[in-house]
Amino acid sequence: MKMQLDLNYRHTGPPFTHHEAVLLMGSCFTAHVGQALADRLFNVLYNPTGILFDPTALARHLHHLAEKRIFLPQELFQRDELWHSWEHHSDFSDIMLSQALENINNAITTGHHFLHQAGWLVLTLGSAFRYVRVDTKLPVANNHRAPAAEFRKELLPLREITSALALAVQSLRRINPNLKVLFTVSPVRHSRDGLIENNRSKARLLEAVHRLCEELPATYYFPAYELVIDVLRDHRWYDIDLVHPNHAATQYVFEQFAQSCMAEETRELAAQAYKLSVSARHRPRFPETEAHQSFLAQQKEALEALLNAHPELRKGRSD
Repeated sequence: MKMQLDLNYRHTGPPFTHHEAVLLMGSCFTAHVGQALADRLFNVLYNPTGILFDPTALARHLHHLAEKRIFLPQELFQRDELWHSWEHHSDFSDIMLSQALENINNAITTGHHFLHQAGWLVLTLGSAFRYVRVDTKLPVANNHRAPAAEFRKELLPLREITSALALAVQSLRRINPNLKVLFTVSPVRHSRDGLIENNRSKARLLEAVHRLCEELPATYYFPAYELVIDVLRDHRWYDIDLVHPNHAATQYVFEQFAQSCMAEETRELAAQAYKLSVSARHRPRFPETEAHQSFLAQQKEALEALLNAHPELRKGRSD
């Protein structure tokens, strides 16, 4: 009995390898793929300037990285005793204005430098809806839980999505001409918009990325959206909110990504690195025992042997 639809996908670009750094930006789904790559000792940086859902916000942040943009004190605002930026996630907010600015500008600097060495840029689009401040008429990347009456919600036109992202990619390639781009669309449903509105939004994102792949060189598409929405299809693959894919679903998507976008030798090397990463996260009840100390020594020896055999993995280590 056939239990799943077939997805006839073939990656048409060069394979991902440990020799190339990977910059990932976009929605919260980006973090799942980024962490999965990091666990396999790829040299990755994901969402350096925070989670971004709408494609025009993502395009602005790509320009920020390309230009090494510096945010100024007057661009932040204070609410509930914290300083925030309408362009950044609350992870960058702080009770001190100077610290919030430092958090933001340091992240942009980190992303700017990483961009120069990146072989791949993975962009995950989350929603075609944009929020605009009523008072300033300026779009925001994060609303920081401000009252809904302070914003106007817009469904972005297809032409604006493609134009903004095309210009951003071109800006990045002036710095890094060899940068390859992989687009994905997040399978996370934005149910608060309503299911009909969510489908309109995802449809625009899907059409936009396919047009970009047709128009821009070295630009490719990976079907994360279709793998969850069309192949898995069942609510057992979702978290308790019935919106976010659960761990099993994100693992499935990553496995398909590895199978499609990596050469066999890269997959084998990634699997070895992943085993060591998982072992390193193990927290024993009695770490002082001789057995655990022996385990640590064995793991250290195995890791050093792998790094010596494959020095390209050293850039992917977080320690």
